[in-house]
Amino acid sequence: MACRITELVIDCRDPEKLAPFWCEVLGFVELDRDGEDIEIGPAEGFGGLQPTLILSRSEHPTPGKMRLHFDVNATDRDQDAELERLLALGARPADVGQTGEESWVVLQDPEGNEFCLLRSRVG
Repeated sequence: MACRITELVIDCRDPEKLAPFWCEVLGFVELDRDGEDIEIGPAEGFGGLQPTLILSRSEHPTPGKMRLHFDVNATDRDQDAELERLLALGARPADVGQTGEESWVVLQDPEGNEFCLLRSRVG
């Protein structure tokens, strides 16, 4: 028997600000609230193939480069169109020393957490 990832927890200053951003990026919905923490995930809820995200309020989120980051792929458009959509949602370009030859785009969410938009489209 093996384990599988069911939840990912992100320490953040403002779950109320990040939850709508990540819901729009991933097509998720708000699933639950526990105090100031907000759980978001697929509409079918916890336990499916995709892990849920718990945005956990913290006065001291980890500064600097995260040891883990998300890679996202567009599902219904090309990378350029998805990049335009993510920037309109509040993502910002991030410089982590790219050469400009990468097939992915490095971005930051509204609190500065880095994530990458990959080139390929997934179903």
